[in-house]
Amino acid sequence: MNDLDQAKVNAFSEKMLDILNGSMLSLTIGIGYQTGLFEVMANLPPSTSEQIAVVAELKERYVREWLAAMVVGQIIDYDPTTNTYSLSAEHASVLTKVAGPNNMARLTLVIPFLASVQKAIVNHFHKGGGVSYSAYPDFMNLWAEINADRFDATITQKILPLIPDVVEKMRQGVDILDIGCGDGHVLNLMAKAFPNSRFTGYDFLENGINAAREKAQSLGLTNVNLEVQDLTTFNEPNKYALITAFDVIHDMAQPAKVLKLIADSLQPDGTFLMVDLAASSHLHENLDNPLGSWLYTTSCMHCMTVSLGQNGAGLGAMWGEQKALKMLNEAGFINVDIQQIPEDIFNNYYIAKT
Repeated sequence: MNDLDQAKVNAFSEKMLDILNGSMLSLTIGIGYQTGLFEVMANLPPSTSEQIAVVAELKERYVREWLAAMVVGQIIDYDPTTNTYSLSAEHASVLTKVAGPNNMARLTLVIPFLASVQKAIVNHFHKGGGVSYSAYPDFMNLWAEINADRFDATITQKILPLIPDVVEKMRQGVDILDIGCGDGHVLNLMAKAFPNSRFTGYDFLENGINAAREKAQSLGLTNVNLEVQDLTTFNEPNKYALITAFDVIHDMAQPAKVLKLIADSLQPDGTFLMVDLAASSHLHENLDNPLGSWLYTTSCMHCMTVSLGQNGAGLGAMWGEQKALKMLNEAGFINVDIQQIPEDIFNNYYIAKT
């Protein structure tokens, strides 16, 4: 320890201070999202804490302390001569509903949800295995909300146009399957846009399928079938013109087996659209990924552990493009094209054919 480079020690200490301050700040940013304070301030001129609290219908003392955290965190501007606070249009464009699915204030809510399972994760570091999906009800609901916004803006406008030949078939009427459909939001969007086609959604979580059925019924959709299904056992050879999997393959216990079943379930000219995180399989190639730390942490505390909790492969969210291509090839997908859309900062869009 006597040979320490003190400059490096000081620099790392500063980095740790930044991490600690940012971690705490993320909690208060999440409060701003949940209380609607960012939305309120985006539509106010410079205002006092009392004025902001009245419009937001919140208690002024809490609002004042929250504002202080936002000011020292350089999120909100403060004028000491008038004791007023303001949210710039530039910051509002990142923190309010105008940001759409990329609302970064909402993304901070991931942190307390994952923190709630930290103790269990630590335990599994010692004994192996993993945390069950049932430990993440709020986290899953948050991702359903985020994905709903993303797909509302992209599924028919940006994503499906990546496969124009399939879109034409969908207009005429074909069978489509969504693997790991969750609450069925994206499936319902497609079913509404293509009434001549028949849409099936499989998920092994019963609460998700129940929510999906309720949504489909509320929309009056008659071309949607939703079932609780073990995705390692379904057997429907040569049935589907399109199978989709939106950000689910890396969570699965047996992803290789599921990919093979998907390949077998496609018609000879069918297409598999797999949406999964845009990353490299090689750690050193993710050093410059602006979401790298966020994604590896999310993987460790959710994606990897829920797979290991089912005695699974534990691929993790950052399995990466190279491994994804290898596994797709091994499953029988010889032709794989990778696309991206600017509206989705997270994902690659794998268009795979056997």
